[in-house]
Amino acid sequence: MSKTFLYHQIAANIRQDILNQTLTPGDRLPSVREMAERWGCTVGTIQRAYEQLAQEGVLVSRAGQGTRVAAAEPVEQAEPLRRANLIHRAEAFLLEVLTAGYTQAEAEQAVRVALERWRTLEQQTANWPEQTLRFVGSHDPAVALITTHFAEVVPDFVLQLSFTGSLGGLMALADGRADLAGIHLWDEESDTYNTPFVRRLLPGQQVALLTVAHRRLGLAVLPANPRHIAGLADLARSDVRFANRQRGAGTRVWLDAHLRRLNIAPEQLSGYSLEAQTHSEVARLVVENKADTGLLVESAAITYGLQFIPLTTERYDLAIPIEAWQRPPVQALANWLVTSPARRKIAALGGYIVDATGAVEWVRP
Repeated sequence: MSKTFLYHQIAANIRQDILNQTLTPGDRLPSVREMAERWGCTVGTIQRAYEQLAQEGVLVSRAGQGTRVAAAEPVEQAEPLRRANLIHRAEAFLLEVLTAGYTQAEAEQAVRVALERWRTLEQQTANWPEQTLRFVGSHDPAVALITTHFAEVVPDFVLQLSFTGSLGGLMALADGRADLAGIHLWDEESDTYNTPFVRRLLPGQQVALLTVAHRRLGLAVLPANPRHIAGLADLARSDVRFANRQRGAGTRVWLDAHLRRLNIAPEQLSGYSLEAQTHSEVARLVVENKADTGLLVESAAITYGLQFIPLTTERYDLAIPIEAWQRPPVQALANWLVTSPARRKIAALGGYIVDATGAVEWVRP
């Protein structure tokens, strides 16, 4: 373990003891020599941890009195200490994974994917605050990025995520259970995205289609493509295991339409009934060798280090009824999406075309 990482860990450990009230105001900490023996490190490492905590106002050192926990902070100052502890824990994690050879981009992607999985697990049981914008719909890695930005720019609101698929998102709008729906529904008859489905499922309503990005959709396989998969026709092979998306997902709507064009029945696909709620989950099934391939967006394949076979480019929109569109937090989100920083961040995920990001198309009665 590096000295830098250990210094952070010692400081975080002391902060946590204070938050848990294992250490209370006025308590004296062991001397730097005692702490060095306890942690098996140099005196300088302990001194650095103590100095950092003293700068934060957590510890005080006086000649002849040693190092002690500072007096109790007012309530309004307790939250910064809690946040500082979280930040230092995050820094410790980063130091650990960077030392192990991962890049900063890989660490960021891993945290984003982990957050997506937690949001998927908690969406049925979470008690959300009153100031909430409800997102229901198709999974997209860029949505996690948008959620992070939203928390920074509109701190009084929470963007609640529920990944149910594109059709599920539109039905949630129709039932009043959502404010925004993430959709990428390809209409076979018109060869267009989203507008025909909004007209069918939200008749008589005025709805904005706010474009997040165009994204590449394709098959993910293990590096070197051991099954030599080239396209959708290979999914009918007996030696190929497929990971599908859930019913109502725009990806599955696209897949079913193209299987019909190829005269391939769903039951010919080994694993057609193996359903994943997100693109990240599809990628994970391939990595864990529970499937040989799956249909997903390129950014998810990149995150998991998979080879990607592009099949199409699709448009991912946020469908927003006019009542929700007029709310200030929605306007803040829409205004951010048209900026260059927003486009650069989405493009950096990989597999996205951002020329139309932030564009608005209205579906009117």
